[in-house]
Amino acid sequence: MMLNKALEYSTAYLLLGGNLGDREGNLKKAIELLDQNIGRVISVSSLYETAAWGKTDQPAFLNQAVALETDLSALEVLDHALNIEQELGRVRKDKWGERLIDIDLILFGNEVINIPDKLQVPHPHMQNRRFVMEPLAEIAPDVVHPVFGDTILTISKNMEDPLEVKRLAKH
Repeated sequence: MMLNKALEYSTAYLLLGGNLGDREGNLKKAIELLDQNIGRVISVSSLYETAAWGKTDQPAFLNQAVALETDLSALEVLDHALNIEQELGRVRKDKWGERLIDIDLILFGNEVINIPDKLQVPHPHMQNRRFVMEPLAEIAPDVVHPVFGDTILTISKNMEDPLEVKRLAKH
């Protein structure tokens, strides 16, 4: 007799961004591919436009946060996200450089993961970057950061990043 084991799902929060080509079209296509390859998309933020961060002599970025339910591990989510970036034409040249698409795993359930040179969850710089926190706070205001113990909305409201993040349109 075989017992059915219930699948366990985690909620993964990702930040999408890009500043080359059809920025909005690239984000839409990435969301479709995330839904097909990683898990069911359950929430998508508005579009946000932000001046480039870190390396400022480049076009503005469009960013969008996405929540999805997945039965994959965090490492599998990362691997699929990197494959989607490659499928959409991402070429890695410069750190913080121009890109067609960028997909970062920001949170994975309430897990804390540290695999050097491969994956850190929660994203180690999320709390310092308004372009991450504002879209994330829109779709996950009450989610608690597993290291800091504060909600995403609280962290977003109390951060000091001076970079302007402009909400454009609801997805």
